Amino acid sequence: MSSLDFSHEEVRRAGAYHRPLYLALAADTAVSVAVLVLLGWVWGGPYHLISGLGWAGAAAGYAAIVTTLSALVRLPLGYWRGYVRERRWGFSTQTAGAWLADRAKGWGVSVVLTAAAWTAVVGLARAFPSGWPVVAGALLAVAVLVLSFVAPLVFEPLFNRFRPLEDERLADALRQLARRAGVPVRDVLVADASRRTTKVNAYVSGLGSTRRVVLYDTLLREADEREIELILAHELGHRRERHVLKGTLLGMVGAVGAVVAVWVVLGSKAASPDELPAALLVLAVLELLGLAPGSWLSRRWERVADRFSLDLTHDVEAFERTHLELARTNLADLEPPRVAYVLLFSHPTPPERLALGRAWAADS
Repeated sequence: MSSLDFSHEEVRRAGAYHRPLYLALAADTAVSVAVLVLLGWVWGGPYHLISGLGWAGAAAGYAAIVTTLSALVRLPLGYWRGYVRERRWGFSTQTAGAWLADRAKGWGVSVVLTAAAWTAVVGLARAFPSGWPVVAGALLAVAVLVLSFVAPLVFEPLFNRFRPLEDERLADALRQLARRAGVPVRDVLVADASRRTTKVNAYVSGLGSTRRVVLYDTLLREADEREIELILAHELGHRRERHVLKGTLLGMVGAVGAVVAVWVVLGSKAASPDELPAALLVLAVLELLGLAPGSWLSRRWERVADRFSLDLTHDVEAFERTHLELARTNLADLEPPRVAYVLLFSHPTPPERLALGRAWAADS
């Protein structure tokens, strides 16, 4: 991967920022696994605190305990990675209290979802000792679909406030761009990301009536109109190619596969609420195995969206300027280690994206 568009100092600085984060992520994964092993095979004490609540109460309560213990053990490393280091590098605009509040919200969502899922699995395994995976797989697949639909309305507002784009002239230009793309949008929303970070971004989420294109307010401050149109064209490419829907369908298939894997390992023992650490360990292994193919597919979709943005705007200059500025503003890793690239990179590197733009221009 060539980084000739960036200085040696830019490459060095980006590497200095990211390398410790890769190690921290690996350490966080190891700690998560260690907590599950400890609870499942070494120290079963916490389960006895709620074992007398009946199977449903025990399943939900143990899910809350396991999730909370994992969150607490991982909190110091998460605080260093997500707050201390981000402040040191000039990205975080939060106070420590605000960062902890966001972390608490994430913990709350995790507790609710884990408790609901595990209580359902235990209940189904008790009711259908041999056939529970069929029902559980179907229900979990439907849950993935529902969550993808409601996430913009239920989960995203927990962490950001959204408002319509106030610049009517720009909003009209973006709506015209969307009509040209064949995927008209009703609303282009702006997220108040600046209360958390200086980094810039945009994304699409939701399905059907909840579909939305969201721009960070930091992006509106940093980018000019041509760059914003180029970025919106990229996001419209994701919508045109139905990447959110395809990702949801893959998530549904993955949910069924996860249930099958838990069934293979636990069988009828899934009826026991205290088997949660073993079930979560199975899911952790599946997640690790899915990193490389998931990242590969995401990078493929990002390249499709990049080409779509060029086909729609024919603005190679804005494409190059946008990806140069995004890389510098967000301090993207320009020459990542191969292992990190294969496992973690959901987007092509900035040099790869610039090369794609020049190849497109040469073929046009």
